[in-house]
Amino acid sequence: MRVAVKPELLQWACTRAGVAPDEMTHRFPQLPAWVSGEVMPTLRQVEDFANATHASVGFFFLPQPPVEQIPIPDYRTIDGGPMRHPSPNLLDTIYICQQRQEWYRDFARSAGDAPLPFIGTADLTSPVETTAARIRTTLGFDLDERRMLPTWTEALRRFVVQADEAGVLVMVSGVVGGNAHRTLDPDEFRGFALSDGYAPLVFINGSDTKSAQMFTLAHEIAHLWLGETALSDVVPTAIPVNRIESWCNRIAAEVLVPLDVLRREYRADADLREETKRLAKRFKVSTLVILRRIYDAGGLTQDEFWQAYRAELAFLRAIPKSTGGDFYRMQLTRVGKRFASALVISTLEGRTSFTESFRMLGLKKMATFRELSQSLGVI
Repeated sequence: MRVAVKPELLQWACTRAGVAPDEMTHRFPQLPAWVSGEVMPTLRQVEDFANATHASVGFFFLPQPPVEQIPIPDYRTIDGGPMRHPSPNLLDTIYICQQRQEWYRDFARSAGDAPLPFIGTADLTSPVETTAARIRTTLGFDLDERRMLPTWTEALRRFVVQADEAGVLVMVSGVVGGNAHRTLDPDEFRGFALSDGYAPLVFINGSDTKSAQMFTLAHEIAHLWLGETALSDVVPTAIPVNRIESWCNRIAAEVLVPLDVLRREYRADADLREETKRLAKRFKVSTLVILRRIYDAGGLTQDEFWQAYRAELAFLRAIPKSTGGDFYRMQLTRVGKRFASALVISTLEGRTSFTESFRMLGLKKMATFRELSQSLGVI
């Protein structure tokens, strides 16, 4: 069965997926003929093409290409201007997280859980130092404990656990769902927050560095304190035009590296590079965060800060990223322990179907589900 598809929809799908039509011809040799209108594709070919471009099949039967909007407030900016069109990977990640949040909200309400008391308790006039201290207290974020952790990975893992135990659904992944072929780009976005009294959710782009993820998590938690849902592209050195992003950046920096502590520990007479590395290890944050906080404390002029920042950024970009790890630990990181535990329990009790559970967990096999359940201590 052949179907009529407008050429502009085929071209739109390629552009949306970030590939040129010529790049798709090796997989779909008849694509030029479809675009020219010489040949109509079969329904199966349209389905395969939709799958290859990560687009819904229904899009190809519209009268014109749709204009897709990011379904949450988008605070990503470059010099005050809007970012480029969202990729399918970003959109699908937001949709997946919204589905998980909706499920967990219903689960929490049916269990009789009360709304979390800290969501939306701050506003843009709230003092940065006071609000950051409240966040650390709520999460049990202890600076001396972090000093003793051996690596950034352990520090990030501890931060995620603390947020999870406070009631925040934290999901860290570098791919869409469980699809290793759909890698998320940290240059497009670093994280987002979906505020909700029962099911606040923070997503962190796991393709970013561990130390950068630390700052993103703190930034998105600040959004929850405001009760704000938002997509962000945050770096510690930025001074965003948007007031909300600017406030959240200041809160994140103060949560991770309190300025009064930094001032006490900073040795102005030491070599800047070595001192930056020492303080980064002490606070378990990136050296870029430390450079910014030294500048905030008055230890560097603006010119000195930017010179050191550019040199450090070039050094960090040259470091290869690590890959791999325990599958079940990675899976729990991707969906979050709180969410995974609730979904597994609900499934085993018969309240959620295995089909829905597998879809939201990104699993395909019953054996994998059992192993994940065991790693959670559920069975």
